[in-house]
Amino acid sequence: MTTTLTQTEAAPKAGSPADPGAAVEPALSAESPPALSAESTTPAPGKVRRVASAAGSVVWKSAAILAFLALWELGPTYLASPSTRVFLPPLHEVLLAWGKLFEAGTIQGHITASLTRSVAGFGAALVAGVSLGLLIAWYGRLNSVLNPLLELFRNTAALALLPVFTLLLGIGEESKISIVAYAAFFPVLLNTIAGVKTVDPLLIRAARSLGLNSFRLFQKVILPSAVPTIFTGIRMAGTASILVLIAAEMVGAKAGLGYLIVNAQSSFLIPDMYAGILTVSLLGLGVNFLLVALERHFSRWRTAVGAAAS
Repeated sequence: MTTTLTQTEAAPKAGSPADPGAAVEPALSAESPPALSAESTTPAPGKVRRVASAAGSVVWKSAAILAFLALWELGPTYLASPSTRVFLPPLHEVLLAWGKLFEAGTIQGHITASLTRSVAGFGAALVAGVSLGLLIAWYGRLNSVLNPLLELFRNTAALALLPVFTLLLGIGEESKISIVAYAAFFPVLLNTIAGVKTVDPLLIRAARSLGLNSFRLFQKVILPSAVPTIFTGIRMAGTASILVLIAAEMVGAKAGLGYLIVNAQSSFLIPDMYAGILTVSLLGLGVNFLLVALERHFSRWRTAVGAAAS
């Protein structure tokens, strides 16, 4: 009969659920993690080389600083006389003094006072220096009028004018912020002028041939090309603002790192004095790193162009 099933058609397939005696292999669940091979757990040789190269570079760049710190620690103890050791304590004594000042909250108050004055003066110098520098570099007649006067004040040391600022503005915050702004103004101004004047003339001609007006030319060509030189002046101004402020705080101030240093010296607290000096150095280093990071951020187009060319 045509409706009769053959034996092969009626028999269930081996391993199917209909066959209770069939051996079914357990399926891997989605939650079971795959077995890790020995190759996946072993770091690639190239990665190991890169890590070793980076570590070696860090050690090499820090070698001079580490050697200086080791000399500071061991020199007063083993090389200097006992009388010299009184005025040049080893590094661990300075760090202990710094820790005591930190626990008492003294060093934080002096850092805050110095940073407030430095940032205020540096900010004023930055705005005035960049703005005036762009105007002088862009308009030649303005440069010929103001250049003699600027050269006169540029060659007058900021600390030489400290008594003038103190007499005119008093011993309060105004005189200290003003002397900082004066010291930081000229590095920003001169480097801004140099940055604008050293823009490649071919870039300017190319931009004008593309129909850019003066404002777009300044925005798209002049200012981006001058940024590295401007930031060189900004970094110099950042350093000058801290150094001049420390000197100003040593005269007629009741707070700040300069006051801490001179007060510790007059009170014969020599480790505290070196703790203040070390804080000034670290503060200047931190400001420099911050300005370098900002320079890289605003000069990203140069990195992109260099990468595309290579």
